[in-house]
Formats: sequence, structure tokens, C-alpha cells
Amino acid sequence: MPLIPESTYRPPSWLRGGHWQTVHPVLFRRVEKVTTRRERLELDDGDFLDLDWSGNSADKLAVISHGLEGSSQATYVQGMAKAFIKRGWDVLAWNMRGCSGELNRLPSFYHSGKTEDLDLVIRHAQKVHPANSIDLIGFSLGGNLTLKYVGERGKDIDPMIRRAVAFSVPCELSCCSRTLEEKANRLYMERFLKTLRRKVVEKERVFPGELDVGRVEGIRTFAGFDGRFTAPLHGFRDAEDYWNRSSCRRVLANIAIPSLLVNAANDPILGADCYPEEEARSSSKFHFEIPKNGGHCGFGAGGEYWSESRAVQFLGSAQLG
Repeated sequence: MPLIPESTYRPPSWLRGGHWQTVHPVLFRRVEKVTTRRERLELDDGDFLDLDWSGNSADKLAVISHGLEGSSQATYVQGMAKAFIKRGWDVLAWNMRGCSGELNRLPSFYHSGKTEDLDLVIRHAQKVHPANSIDLIGFSLGGNLTLKYVGERGKDIDPMIRRAVAFSVPCELSCCSRTLEEKANRLYMERFLKTLRRKVVEKERVFPGELDVGRVEGIRTFAGFDGRFTAPLHGFRDAEDYWNRSSCRRVLANIAIPSLLVNAANDPILGADCYPEEEARSSSKFHFEIPKNGGHCGFGAGGEYWSESRAVQFLGSAQLG
């Protein structure tokens, strides 16, 4: 029954509230870039993925997936990578399609449920890296992707993939979309949509007639954006169909390797359905931890963040089955 009853995370006294804990790392944290060797993975569909590596000789490899409109160079990714490199892992931080600083080559791009791209990254890593085990780490959208990937494969998952950990995960996408429409959260919504709108306008210039970008600046919700762009570009009926089929909560019960989800109780982006306590109580492999604080991808202030130490602790434990 791996529902973790009491989290060890305690924020400093001056770092109070979910909003401040969310924005503080974005505004003030600086981390040196440690995944500096870039490789372009050419895909069979004509597109590409940019992979950023650190090391090429360790027997353990950590694969890190970033969040919505993030990249491999995001502070939270580099902080996590640094913590694992320090403990003897090599790290592969990958960029989802269109997130590496260069527009991808197809009208479609990335989305919360596109686990086939994570699979391509893992399979490539197995070919080119000497590690005998792979651990998966994900943040937010990348955390949903990570847990969905593990859950979809269940007991048939590649034995080389050992464990997984994910932070601040929107495991029920429809719920998060509604939560972000609340007045107090509109800043986050607009931050995400600003770059997404820009990307579809750029794509329309490359693929004229493929995307309906008329009055795109008027789109102010994920229901509007996903309904007009994400769903039709990726084969979903509508936004609700996309959210339903891409949410990792559907497959958490199938997880067959030790996996940890950490969602803060005061995360302003996550809705009530993003706290899968029952799935954890019913599982021997899926662990769920709910710190009272942490916001969205926060969990620290200065030095190594608690989330980084917690991930190392979980993935490095010899006692988990």
C-alpha cells in the first residue's frame, strides 16, 4: 500500500503559498547547464528530436522529460540532471518536438500523451549508451508522459527500465484545464498559451492551409487551443477526447515497476482529480506522495532542491521491489 502518509518536504519559512513556491524557482533559481552534448535523432516520419546528454560511460542512465513548453535546458531539468550526475548516473534530457529552439518539420508537434516519442528516445539510448539500467524522470506534462508510458506497458515493460519518478503531474487533464481557467491561475494559462499560439502561427507559414490560425490571439483556454489545434493535428476527436485518452491516471493501476508520483497539495495548476490516492493504496509498485507544500515544480529554495534529493533517494534505493 505505497501511499506515503507523510512527506519530508518543508519549505523555508519565507517561502509560503503555492503560487510563490511555483514562481520563485522560475524567477530566481540559476543552475549551470550540465547536459551539454547535443545529438539530433532523425525520425522515420521525417521529423527529429534533439537530445542533450551528459556522460557516456556510466552503468546507470536517467532519462528526463520536461514540462509543457519547457525544454531540456529548463532550470528544473538541469537541477535534476546535476543531482543525478553527482551520484554517478549519466543523463539524457530530451526535447519534445518543437521545444529545442527550432520548429519541428511536421504540422503536428507534441502533446501530453505522445508516449511513442519517449519510446523512440529510450530505444535510441539503448543502442548508443552502455548503461545496463534506465530510470525515467518527468515533470508536469513530461511526468504524465512518463507515468503513462510505464502504465501502458505494464508487466511487458522492457526489463532495462528499472524505475520512474514524476513531479507535479496533471494526471487528469480535463480537471487541470478547468483549474487553469480559474481567475487566480490565468497567469499560468496565458504563459503557456502565449508560446503555443506563436508556434501554430509559425507552423501555418510553413504549412499554409493546414492550421486554422484565424483569431488565434483570442484563444484564452486550453479547451480552445486543444480543440482547434492539438486534437485535430494528432488524431483526436476533440479536446475532451484528447484529455481523456492522454491522461496517465487511466493506466496507473497497470504500473509494474517501482514508480513515484509527487504532487503538492497546494499546487495551483492541479485539480482535485490529480491526486490518485486509491490507485496507490491498491498498488504494490505505484507510490504516491503528497507534500503539503511545493507548488508546481517547486520543492526548494537554494542549493539542491528537495525534489532532486527525493528522486535520487527513490531511484537509488536498493530496498524497493
